[in-house]
Formats: sequence, structure tokens, C-alpha cells
Amino acid sequence: MTSCPHYLPCAELLRSSPASGNNRSSDVSDVLSLSLSCRPNVCAMQHLKGTDKKYFTNCKQWYHRKICGKPTVITYECCPGYEKIPGERGCPAALPLVNIYNTLGVVGASTTQMYSERAQMRNEIEGPGSFTFFAPSNEAWAALPTEILDALVSNVNIELLNALHYHMVDRRLTSEELRHGSSFASMYQDFHVHIHHYSNGIVTVNCARLIKPDQHATNGIVHVVDRVITAISNNVHTLLDVDDDLETLRTAIAAAGLTTMLEEEGQYTIFAPTNEAFEKIPQETLNRILGDPVALRDLLNYHILKHMQCAESIVAGTPMETLQGTVLEVGCDGEHMTLNGKAIVTKKDQLGTNGVVHYINELLIPDSAKVLLELAEGSSVATATKLFVEAGLSPHLTGSEALTMLAPLEDAFRGNAPPLTPERLKLMTNHILKERLSSKSLYHGQQLETLGGLKLRVFVYRNNLCIENACIAAHDKTGRYATMFTVDKVLTPPMGTVMDVLKADDRFSLLVGAVQTAGMTELLNQQGALTFFAPTNDAFNALPPAELNRLMRSRSELSTILRYHLGDELLVSGAVGSHTRVKPLQGEKLELGVVSPTSRNQTVYVNRVPVADPDLMATNGVVHAVNSIIKPLREFCFTLYPVNRTTPHTFLILPSSANGP
Repeated sequence: MTSCPHYLPCAELLRSSPASGNNRSSDVSDVLSLSLSCRPNVCAMQHLKGTDKKYFTNCKQWYHRKICGKPTVITYECCPGYEKIPGERGCPAALPLVNIYNTLGVVGASTTQMYSERAQMRNEIEGPGSFTFFAPSNEAWAALPTEILDALVSNVNIELLNALHYHMVDRRLTSEELRHGSSFASMYQDFHVHIHHYSNGIVTVNCARLIKPDQHATNGIVHVVDRVITAISNNVHTLLDVDDDLETLRTAIAAAGLTTMLEEEGQYTIFAPTNEAFEKIPQETLNRILGDPVALRDLLNYHILKHMQCAESIVAGTPMETLQGTVLEVGCDGEHMTLNGKAIVTKKDQLGTNGVVHYINELLIPDSAKVLLELAEGSSVATATKLFVEAGLSPHLTGSEALTMLAPLEDAFRGNAPPLTPERLKLMTNHILKERLSSKSLYHGQQLETLGGLKLRVFVYRNNLCIENACIAAHDKTGRYATMFTVDKVLTPPMGTVMDVLKADDRFSLLVGAVQTAGMTELLNQQGALTFFAPTNDAFNALPPAELNRLMRSRSELSTILRYHLGDELLVSGAVGSHTRVKPLQGEKLELGVVSPTSRNQTVYVNRVPVADPDLMATNGVVHAVNSIIKPLREFCFTLYPVNRTTPHTFLILPSSANGP
């Protein structure tokens, strides 16, 4: 944190520390650190390794151990106004207060002290009054470009006095009184300084971070800051308007009707794409967006946050809401500010009266400004995208039709793009629905029409939402005109009844004969919603020949066995969780599970028999091929026997028959 933390009794600090939590193993170094922080008037700091940067912290933040992805170490210093006494714990000695001028000399702001004297301000900040001085550190002055520093200090001109007065407020303000979004009139022509006190504890004034706050003096208070600040008189729109490197952005803002908003009061953060950023976009895409007022407004609003975020306030990646309604992840990597994980910010903290501007060299295009093809190209569906294009569907993917695309993940193709046969062409056409949908609006039993004229069914399960065999694997991507559903499998539309599916597949020739012998043909042809764990020829041939011959002639036994393989609901493989139970048409239950519920290429098991080929879709159900005859799971009864007759509560558990030991 950037203000000296409030201190708790040692016992309470230890209770609230990360090392004492139930979800973390104790860390000896953290406990030792806490014992140090419990000493009188000791402030904990997070020191960024390899730099001079330090951040006030407390025990609740230690577990991060990183700032902008770089490791930190916890160090300890005497809190402001205190010093050590040899032989005593902590920092027990309270220093006598001195005036602001002398305070500057002992808090790392001796350059500000020197310039104050040169600007003939010494008497003012030594004398009576109550001031707040946001004093640039020595390093802050050294970081100023030479030409700016020379202009300030040459000939003891009035500019230096004005600059220092802008760092002062004619009243005492502690860091607690520096409220987020507040502003205070400075002592330079009442130009305001702008305060932001962020939830992570960082406090900024005009985007300069307070690095040593609350240095009390007899006539006020000093907050040491990490840069020299300058007076702000222009709003953010004016900042954009005067920079030739933002010419394309200015034109886009005017076309989208956002000029007035950026001139009004607010607390905006604008990630301003440079001309170079616009030039990186394909001209056809850029022309389409610039010519579409809705897409253009979404594009620009995606570059604007609802609140003001100075670069120094960012210590880790954080999702932040834009005016467009979705979020950007604003983060940092060392000294670089990042957006969605990319270090594309080229100039930071250009401050206006109603916000801050950060320049970026890459245009951010939200989904809401994209056509279907662009949505697909920005997702993990490269093979599907290639097939859609090869199938000649680009006009649908780049046009303004209200559509929904079902785009299979890469895993669905097992890493190889299949050849584009006429059947595959038709199949890709059936991956595009004739209306724009939201997955949240889908319901069980709903029918969706494809561009190829097929009707696809929606199945809503406890753990998944599926269209035929393909289950939705990611959040919707909602584009300018159309929506993309990312799905886990290539769609296999139903091509006939369950009986038709079996007859069309040579693996089930023995099963077809068994179904006919059992008198179940009509059952598998009639309307319904069945799940058939269908034994292949291999499953039947695994039986002893004599048993197979007897079984294939027994109508009643075949009926009993086959009905146990039939579930009375339609369950695709994506609906199977780690423990799923299905009621068969005959028998008590079928126990379903998967090897790994999180794996894309998971194997489904039914009564511990693996499904060899899942999701052969039918108009009245689904067929899952199995290479073994499924049998009921054996039930175990357990009897408890005392291990030691003198110790009646100690037992040995042994399996036994249902009738006793």
C-alpha cells in the first residue's frame, strides 16, 4: 500500500497473516517477517528486486510477492517520524517535527528543497501556515528531460516558482484524506491537482505515485511523489485533437459522435490507437468498421474505461469494464503497461481534466464489431475456419446475415483437417444456423434449422448444453451480425432412426439380427428418445460359440439383454459426468462415467465397459457402440467382524454373499 498501514496488535497480525490461513501451509519466513513488523513503529515495504522501487504493504498483500510480474522482497523501515535507538527493538524514538523546508531534506526530496530555495520559496515553507507539499523525489527531478529542467531552473525564472506552487495545496491533507476522484486547488492560480486512491492502496496525484506519504511537519505535511507533475488545463478530447499521431483516431471519434462525451466532465481512461495501429488492420476490415456507425462506436468504446486508471496504479493484471460493456485485462510486465497480456502501450499517463490517455500501437477490435469469419479467426478453431472457407461459405461469414455458427475446437479434428468431400461440404453448411442465437435462450427439445435445411435438436443437461452430439465448450462470441458457438465435436446430424443407424453400419450386423429375433425392430424405428449402448460384432463374437448360438435363437433372452442396453432417455456423451445413472428399459440401472471429466477426448464408460464409438445420432435417439456385452455391476454386501473381541469398536471389513458370512 502507499500509505503507512494501520498497525494491529501482534496476535491479530499473526491471525490475519497468509501463513496462518487454513488453505496455505505455514511459511517460516512470513512468521519471522510478522515478528519484525510487530516491533514499534516499523513499516513493511515490498521492494521490487533490482530497482529502487518500494511499495508500502501489509501482511494481507505479502502472499503476492510480485509487482508487475517481478519478484519482491519484504523489507522494513522506520515509519515516518520515527528512528531507531541502539539496543532497543523497532523504532521507538519519535523525531521532533520540523518545518516543511527542513523535512524535504530528510525524506529524499533534497532536490525539491534546493529548487525551493532557488525559487525564493524557503521563507514561505519555513514560515507559518498549513500546507500539503507533493514533493518530487530526487530521482523524479533527475528523470525530467534536460530541456524541460533547463527551462524551469534557468535564470531563476517564474516558471520554477509556478511549478513548485502547483505541487502545493494551502491546507494539510493526510493520505487518508486524499479520496479517490477528489481534486484540490493548488497554490498556482488555483489549478487543481487530481487525486486517485485505488483499491490496492496506491495513491496518485496527477498520476504520480505517492512513495513516501504522510511526512508530518510543523507547518503542514509532505508526500514524496515519483515524478514532477504539471498543471492540467485541457480535457482529453483536446489532448487527442492536438497530436498529429492520432489523426485517424480523431476522425473516427468525430464519425462516431463521441466528441461531446470526451469534452464533458468524467473520469475516463482512453487507450488511444495511433495512426500506426490503424494501419496494421487490413484495409477491407478497417473500411467496413469505419463505414458502420454501430461497429465504429463499439470499437471506440472498447478503448475507453469507465474510470480513470493511471499506469502507476497497476501492479497486476486486472479485468476492467469498458464503455462498450465488455472487459479489458489491464496489467503490467515490469515497466511496461499491458492490455490483454500484450505490451502495446507506448506512451502513458497523458493527463486531462476529465481523464487520462495512454497511447497504444495496436487496435483493439471487440467481438461486437467483427463478422463471423473474424470471430472464428480470433479463436481456437483454425481447422474449422479453414473448412468453412474451403466449403465456399465465406459470403455467409463476412456478410450481414443474422446467423449462428457452430465451430468445433481443434481437438474435434484430432489435429488433422479432413479432406473436403461433397459430404464434408454439406456437413460444414449444417454447422451454420439460419438465425442469430444466444446459448442462454436455448431450451430442451428446441429445433434449429441449418443453412443446409436440416433440423437440429437442443439437449439441456445438468452439466452441459448440446446441439445434437456437439456440446457448447466456451462462452458465446457475439459479433456485429452473427454469433459463434464453440463446440467440442464435429456435428453428426441424425440420418435416420436407431434401426437405420444400425443397418447402415457393418459393425452391427449381428446386432441387427438379434434385434429382429427379439421382436424389437418396431421399438427402434418408432418416435422416442432412446440411448442404445449397441454391442458390435466383436462384442457378440467374444462370447463362447455355444453360448452365442443359444443366445441368438432365444427371443426372450435376447430381449432381456438388449433392453438392458437401452436407456429410456437420449444421452449424448457430453452429458456424461463422473457419475451418471441411466434407467434401462429392463433392469435396475446403468452406471456411466468418464475417465477424466475435464478432458476433451474423454472416454465414456457404461458399467465399466468403454464406449468404442459414441454419438451415432438418430432421429429417435443416439447409438453408442460398445465392444462388450454389458452386464449388471456386481453388488457387494459387507459384514463387520471384530478384530479383537476385547476391542468391540475395531472391525475388519470383508466382502461376503448376501446371505451372510
